[in-house]
Amino acid sequence: MKRFLSLFALLTMLSGATAQIAPSRYWVQFTDKNGSPYSTERPEEFLSRRAIDRRVKLDIAVDELDLPVNQTYIEAVAACGAEILNPSKWLNGVTIRTFDESILDEINALEFVSGVRACVDEPLKQEIKSKFYLEDESMRKAVPGADAARGYYGYAYDQINQLNGIAVHQAGYTGKGVLVGICDGGFAGADNMALFAAAREEGRLLGTRDFVHGGVNVFNESSHGTAVWGLIGGKIEDTYVGTAPDAMFFLCRTEDVGTENVIEEYNWVSGVELLDSIGADIINSSLGYITFDDPLMSHTYDQMDGQTCVITKGAETACSRGILVVNSAGNEGSEHNTWRWMGAPADGEHVFTVGAVDVNGVRAEFSSIGPTADNRIKPDVMALGQDVFITGSSDGWFYRGNGTSYSSPVTCGMISCLIQAMPQKSPAEIRSFVRMTGDKAENSDSFYGNGVPDYKNALNLLTVETPGNGDGLDVMKIYPNPSNSVVFVDFGVEGEKNVKVFNQIGQMIYNIDIQDDNSEIEALLTKLDAGVYLVKMTSENKNVSTKIIKN
Repeated sequence: MKRFLSLFALLTMLSGATAQIAPSRYWVQFTDKNGSPYSTERPEEFLSRRAIDRRVKLDIAVDELDLPVNQTYIEAVAACGAEILNPSKWLNGVTIRTFDESILDEINALEFVSGVRACVDEPLKQEIKSKFYLEDESMRKAVPGADAARGYYGYAYDQINQLNGIAVHQAGYTGKGVLVGICDGGFAGADNMALFAAAREEGRLLGTRDFVHGGVNVFNESSHGTAVWGLIGGKIEDTYVGTAPDAMFFLCRTEDVGTENVIEEYNWVSGVELLDSIGADIINSSLGYITFDDPLMSHTYDQMDGQTCVITKGAETACSRGILVVNSAGNEGSEHNTWRWMGAPADGEHVFTVGAVDVNGVRAEFSSIGPTADNRIKPDVMALGQDVFITGSSDGWFYRGNGTSYSSPVTCGMISCLIQAMPQKSPAEIRSFVRMTGDKAENSDSFYGNGVPDYKNALNLLTVETPGNGDGLDVMKIYPNPSNSVVFVDFGVEGEKNVKVFNQIGQMIYNIDIQDDNSEIEALLTKLDAGVYLVKMTSENKNVSTKIIKN
C-alpha cells in the first residue's frame, strides 16, 4: 500500500519539457485564467455559503487562486483527444489520460499551455507500498462487541483518554457542526458498517468523491480510510466512539493504492480544493509522499522545505484559506532507515503534523522525525499510534494497528471539538494553544515535537474573555467560551458577590447574589439562548466584566 502515514515543487519542471507522473496520465499546466466568466466579486458562483463564511470570519480575501480553471482551456485540451481527469484551480491546470503521444504534442502547442508532465510505468509498486502498511504486520483480532471495562468509548478509550479528551466531550464538544474532510485511499465497507450508521442516518455524511477512478464510490479497494474515519467519527456507544463522533464528514479518495505516482499529489490537491469549496473546517490526511514508482521523481530531503512538493503547496494553500490541515508525520522514523524524516505534505509550515506514541507516551520507533530541510521542528504534536484499536472493513471487528496514520485522525477529531467550541478562533490560534499544552512544550524537539497535548487544557486556554479591568482574568473565568451547552464559572475572590448578565442589546436578564457556590450562575449561563452576553461580577473590592458567547 501507499505511504499511508498512517503541489508545486515539481511545477518548476513544467517549462515545456515532458516529465513523468503516472502511466498514461499527465499534468497540463495552463498559463493564466484569462477570459474566466467568474469573478472574485461573485464568489457565490464557485464557493458555497459555508466556504465564504469561513473566509469572512477569518478575514481572508477571495483571490484569483479561488477562481475555477478556465473551462474553455479544458475543452480545448479535450478536443485534442485527451480524457479529462481532475482540474486544479490552485495549480491552474488539469490531469488527463491518453496513450497517444501525438496528442501531447497538440496540447503542448496550445498557446495557453506552458507545459505537460508525462510518465512511464516503472513496476516497483508492491515493493514500495508494502513497507508502509505497518498495520498489516501487527493486526490481531479483538473480541467483537462491547468492552465494558472501558465504558462509553469501548475499544477507543485509550486514544482519547491519553489526550484528556473525555473532559472536552463532557463539556459538550463532540465535533457537532464541524465539517471534516478526509483524503485517503478507500473506505471499504464503511457504507454499510454499524460504526458509521449514526453519521449516515443523521445526514452527517455529506458526500463522497473518487479522484482516482472518477465518480463517487469510495467504499472499496482499501480499508485504510475506514480505520481513519472510525478513529474520528465512529460511534457505537460502549463499543467504539471516536474523538469527534458528532461531526459532519466528506470522504475523498485521492490515493491510488495500486501505484505510487506523482499524480496522486495532484489528486490530493483537487480533492482538497473540493473540500475547501464546500466549506470544510478541517482535513485529515493520513498520507505522505517520498518515493515513487519512477525513482527519478522521488523526493529528496532538500525538498522537505515546506514550499517545494506539489502536495505541500496545495496543503499550504488550503491553510491560507482558513482550513486546518492535519497530516501524519510518517512511518520512516526507525534508526535503521536511511530516510527517517517526514514526507510531503507533513513538511508544510502550517500543516499540523502528528507523530505516534504508545499508551505510555513513549515515541513509537517508526514515527518519522524532523527537522524540515529549512530547520523547522516537526512533528508538531504526538498522539496514540502504536497498538491502536482500529476497525477493519468487517462489521463488528476491531484490530490493533500501528502507524501515524492513526495518530493523525485521533488528533483531527480532538481539534474538531475545539473548532466547535471556539468557531471564531483561527486555525493558527488553535494550533498554537494545542502545542502549548503538549507535555514537552518547554523542551520541544524533532522526535516528539511538543509532545502529547492536553485538549481540556487547550479548551480552557482558548476561552474568550474580555475583562473590564487589567486583572479581570484572575478574578473571573467563564469556560468553555463560546459554549453550546454546560458553562462553568471560576471566581478568584471569596465571599459575597453580585453577578449581573446583560444580553447583546444591553438588557439585564439576571441579577443574583452568591457566596462561594457557583452552581446557580452556572445553571443560568448554561441555559442561555444563542447570542453574545456580558457578565459583570462585583465584590467588596473587585468589579470586572467578561463576554460570553453561546452557540
